Amino acid sequence: MGNLKDRSQAEPAPAKGIMTGADQTEKYLPYLKGKRIGLVANQSSMIGKKSSVDSLLSLGINIVKVFGPEHGFRGNASNGAVVKDEKDAKTGLPIISLYGKNEKPTKEQLADVDLMIFDIQDVGCRFYTNINTLEYVMEACAENNKELLILDRPNPNAYVVDGPVMTDDKFKSGIGIHYTPMTHGMTIGEFAQYLNGEGYLKDKKCKIKIIKVANWNHDMPYELPIHPSPNLNTQQAVQLFPSLCMFEGTSVNEGRGTYMPFTILGSPMLKGKYDFSYKPIGIPGMSEKPINKDSVCYGLDLRKYDVGELRKRRQINLSWVIALYNAYPDKSKFFNPERSTGVSAFDLRIGTDQLRKQIIAGVPEAEIRKSWEPGLSKFKAIRKKYLLYPDFIK
Repeated sequence: MGNLKDRSQAEPAPAKGIMTGADQTEKYLPYLKGKRIGLVANQSSMIGKKSSVDSLLSLGINIVKVFGPEHGFRGNASNGAVVKDEKDAKTGLPIISLYGKNEKPTKEQLADVDLMIFDIQDVGCRFYTNINTLEYVMEACAENNKELLILDRPNPNAYVVDGPVMTDDKFKSGIGIHYTPMTHGMTIGEFAQYLNGEGYLKDKKCKIKIIKVANWNHDMPYELPIHPSPNLNTQQAVQLFPSLCMFEGTSVNEGRGTYMPFTILGSPMLKGKYDFSYKPIGIPGMSEKPINKDSVCYGLDLRKYDVGELRKRRQINLSWVIALYNAYPDKSKFFNPERSTGVSAFDLRIGTDQLRKQIIAGVPEAEIRKSWEPGLSKFKAIRKKYLLYPDFIK
């Protein structure tokens, strides 16, 4: 693609179609002129079909450094892998990792920045770490008197606000630091307003400016043009992720170590229980050491599951984790402990130990869902204050 000074070459969505904040360059380019820019970005940060970094540089914007979240700036690091600072081979810009030892931009790193930009695709789950990065960036900006410009993007799972609300600090971890349900139903821009409004920034507030998504609402399907992370490599995976990520706290493989992550489930211990089988292997850039690596796993193939059912019910699917637990021969080994904390890895993803205990006790799904109240309703009322787009909850 050519130089983006000719906007027609950016191939934006049609006038009446969904347009991300980034694609609406006319709304923010004048604001960037003459400023030294720090950009929080990864491979999902695009203007049209070109990287936001490359595009803004071609438009004469002075980007002085890029901050990369989990998986790195170019999105090629495996899940959970520590990402080091580096120099981008294409642009020569310094890339500062915000996943590893340095989760939050330092005063020194922000010293030569006049304005920070956050442009990353999220998928609407508490355990998807982009919202953690957002909080740390906002906190650093608030402490160092820097403004944050957010180029908003649709949340592909914005139609569902579900799951237990995390309320106990002992369940806080790198995969969950917010007192929200498992799926929060907000965009990055809306979540930023939530963080400011609910006092997450240590009694400070970050000055934010949001370029809203055009022609979109919370009930509108959105197919991501770019994989938001290496293991969410299909639209099916993105929409199953809220329901399947909880399996990461179990002995069941959720498709990591295959090219079908978050669309299949299995364990060697389920042989004879299910006909579908596959073998996870180590895949550089995706999962080097997936659970049940090099072992044939038996379980569920959800690649053709009608995700419209999730949208219709506006719920995460609990039936799969309940069914596989019930089918697992040695139930004492189904849920995995977290080595570093002693807290169940499953509980860290869910945000409470109640669901694990309910599954073990055989509590019916309807009763489990009732136990999420009144916390869920209370969160929905709080969330409503920060929404930027028409919602499905009236």
